[in-house]
Amino acid sequence: MQNIPSVDLRDFLSGDPERKQKFVNEIGSAFENIGFVALKGHFLDDQLVDELYGEIRKFFALPVATKHNYEIPGIGGQRGYVSFGKEHAKGRKEGDLKEFWHFGQYVDKDSKYASEYPDNVEVKELPRFNAVGKEAYQMLEKTGVYVLRALALHLGLDEFYFDQYAKEGNSILRPIHYPPITSEPENAIRAAAHGDINLITLLMGAQGKGLQVQNHDGEWIDAIAQDDELVINVGDMLSRHTNNKLKSTIHQVVNPPRELWGTSRYSIPFFMHPVSDMRLDCLENCIDAENPKKFEDITAGDYLYERLVDLGLIKK
Repeated sequence: MQNIPSVDLRDFLSGDPERKQKFVNEIGSAFENIGFVALKGHFLDDQLVDELYGEIRKFFALPVATKHNYEIPGIGGQRGYVSFGKEHAKGRKEGDLKEFWHFGQYVDKDSKYASEYPDNVEVKELPRFNAVGKEAYQMLEKTGVYVLRALALHLGLDEFYFDQYAKEGNSILRPIHYPPITSEPENAIRAAAHGDINLITLLMGAQGKGLQVQNHDGEWIDAIAQDDELVINVGDMLSRHTNNKLKSTIHQVVNPPRELWGTSRYSIPFFMHPVSDMRLDCLENCIDAENPKKFEDITAGDYLYERLVDLGLIKK
């Protein structure tokens, strides 16, 4: 049973002002109240989804020594492979029970951001891996741009307000493998309770139990999408920029029942980040006497650096 609201991007794209406004109202309300929606009508087709899952399964099945060849030192895990247990939630010592890969932004070499972004890492053993990853990245980014346009309208901003920050943004596509659990985990789960860093997250692979969202009463509810849906949530950057009008919701990926310990889980979040020089200062129209300014001024780049240190991916 669906526990988070479902919206259809085709309403926004329809050319019908009433359907467009319906989408704006629905996603705005969901993001103010729980911070999560399930989204139909995105730009990923079934063939691309199947091919992407096929490629990431092949990658994670490679020998550990081969995968370690793609773990690049000195870049905070922002491209290539990040090995099992290396990342942990803020405030926790236990590493999450996962390994993952990062595809990053694709910019022309004359872009002002080219020097900020590490190169994407080519996997020699899998000739289709990088091409499929790039196509999925760009389709998820395209979907995210339209979601941000709807949110801009909901916030009373120009529809294209976020475009300038999302274009060439420091977004990350992260295929994750949660391997089979072979022994009783001590205080560790597949992904401990956390909020995402970025503007919005678009998640593939929430079709089975595991992902849970904490509602405002502190209760954990299952976030289960249909096969044709992405799960989309507000990240801390957007929550901060809107003075918590749009809420970044704590979520986690719990371990499966013991009888399913022998199975892998795969999920593929797209973390939509702005360019590093975007200011995350609270929007003036989200501040009033009842909702005074809650956050200090900061740029997206400085905020990201702080959070990567918190996660253990950058060592000070």
